Amino acid sequence: MNVQPNAAIPPLAPAGQLDAQGFDRGRVETAADLAVHLERVRRHRSELRDSVAAVDLALEAPIARGGMWRERVRAALAELAHDFDDHVALTESPGGIYDRARRSAPRLSVRVERLLEEHRDLREALHGYLAVLEHGGTMADLPVFREELTVLVGRLVRHRQKGGDLVYEAYDVDLGGSG
Repeated sequence: MNVQPNAAIPPLAPAGQLDAQGFDRGRVETAADLAVHLERVRRHRSELRDSVAAVDLALEAPIARGGMWRERVRAALAELAHDFDDHVALTESPGGIYDRARRSAPRLSVRVERLLEEHRDLREALHGYLAVLEHGGTMADLPVFREELTVLVGRLVRHRQKGGDLVYEAYDVDLGGSG
């Protein structure tokens, strides 16, 4: 079973818009801006970890529950897709952590590019699986579907690890194992 390759992936929020705290998500210019940005990344990282854990927990439920299992997984996956989209917008913003890492430590450029590729691949997978669940896609083999989502959860965990390593190497900032 595979995700729907042509599933509509919602556009990310455009950079340059002020958020609820009046912070321009599109620009990170000064050291103070970077400190604020890294704190936002740390908080969001914790939310993303919780969303990944919620999907993992939903996947553990008995498949025999049918529609209940499907709805629980759908709800958890929808929250994860939303949080991952926020993660992408936050890390890829102009002047944000990836942009600054490339400029201040060019040796990290290849790692940043890999993380950006993972963003595209993971977003496509998340939204593809979500489309299957939301639009009644074929789920004839639920154990295979669950296994594929479990593999995706593992990929997300490894992505967070690599992102944390990059931030530490670029900024000497530990985002924390619990964050």
